[in-house]
Formats: sequence, structure tokens, C-alpha cells
Amino acid sequence: MIKKLTASALVVFGLSTSGALAAGATDTHIEDFDFSFEGPFGTYDVNQLQRGLQVYTEICSACHGLKFVPLRTLGDEGGPMLPEEQVIEYSKQYEVYDAELDDFREAVPTDHFPESNLETAPDLSLMAKKRAGFNGPYGLGINQFFKGIGGPEYIASLLVGYTGEEKEQAGVVFYENTAFPGGWIAMAPPLYGDDVEYADGHSTDLHHLSEDVSAFLMWTAEPKMMARKQAGFAGVIFLTVLAVLLYLTNKRIWAPVKRRMKEEN
Repeated sequence: MIKKLTASALVVFGLSTSGALAAGATDTHIEDFDFSFEGPFGTYDVNQLQRGLQVYTEICSACHGLKFVPLRTLGDEGGPMLPEEQVIEYSKQYEVYDAELDDFREAVPTDHFPESNLETAPDLSLMAKKRAGFNGPYGLGINQFFKGIGGPEYIASLLVGYTGEEKEQAGVVFYENTAFPGGWIAMAPPLYGDDVEYADGHSTDLHHLSEDVSAFLMWTAEPKMMARKQAGFAGVIFLTVLAVLLYLTNKRIWAPVKRRMKEEN
């Protein structure tokens, strides 16, 4: 996903060194994207996850890895839900090191996605959970309460936030980005629009490509979100029913006592 980066530039997706970029301005513009999985009843859009997987595979995987994501999960319920045959074929495009063979071999669904190809390219497995797009007031988290943490919004905003301005500093080219803290990032624009061709005919403009890959990275960071929401909803219903039963039981147990005390008075 990095097109021009030197070893001294360790600023990618919000990871910065202690240099000038880390000390730069903190004003950023994070767009509030309307993702389908937001809210207590939101769910992942399977088609969007499949499109995001395509964007990651064809563009982002050239540099960035997903080492914490098993390939077999691409067929899981609540994820991209690829057929088993497609998961097997998809896995074959990667090579993994097998200690028993002391050599590389084709990956199989039980393997994980490869690690990043560049030392300066951070792994994206948990990036959507590591980044916060919405903050403040400091310590209260009011914006986060209403809008969520905003990790996928941060990633999508960063991908669409390039202004086209460049500058060179200490032999490194930096690119102006409205979503990146400090305003300048060492990662060249990875997406321009129409970078891939979707089989479902969906729009491939920059905004949609960024939204799709960000949704996919949210799934890699929290693949069991749907199950967690269902469990939470069931828990709320259970606790509500339990509270009602306890209230009625309390009234039934204490009713004779209250009646007797009323008669005595």
C-alpha cells in the first residue's frame, strides 16, 4: 500500500516517530462514514466485505499484512462468507514458511494471512481497533458514545484525505493529508479511484473503495462483532425479564406482611 517510502520514514496509518511529524499539528478532519455495522443492531454487509477483500488483495497486500487473521475465516458466518472452494483457491496465492519442510509452500485455509512485506508497513489486522477517529471532550468520550470509536472512519478518511500537495524533508517525500495528525504522511496515496474492477458492478470511485476496504479491516479487527451484539441483546432481554420477575416475586412475598401491618395500624 506504500508506493514511496524510505527506511527513515516510519509514519504509516498514524504510526509516527518522535520527529517533526509527531510534533505537528493535531487538527484533523475525520469524515463520519455511514457503515452498515454501526449501532447496536448493525451488521456487516457481506458484499462490501468481499469488495474490501478485493481492494486489500489487489492493492494493500503488496506491503501490508494481516498476520492475525486465519484465511479460513473468509468463509465464516458474519464475514465475507466465501464458499469453501474459493477460500482454498484464494489461499493458494500466498506462500508461507513451513518449519517442518524448512521451505516455503502454498498456503492453505488453516494458515494465516502473510505478514507485511515491508518492515515499515504496519500490520493491518487490528488497525481499525487501534485507531480512534472521534475524540473528546477529553476524558468524557461523548463523541465516541454517539459516533463510536471511529477506527474505520479514520482509515477511510485518511485514504481520501490526500490533497495532492507534496514536500521533501531530509530526503523523504511527504504527502499532505487532512486526516493524518500533523498533516503530512510518508505514505503515497494508495488509491486514486477505479483502481480495481468489481464483479458486482459497484462504484469504484475513491470514496467507495476507501469505505469498502475500511469495512473489511473493521471485520479483520473484530470478526465476531455480530455474535457479540446478538449475545449482548439476548443478555439485555434476559436481565429485563429477570428484573420483572424479581419485582413481582418481591411484591408477592411482602404483600401479606404489608397487609397485616396495615390492619394492625
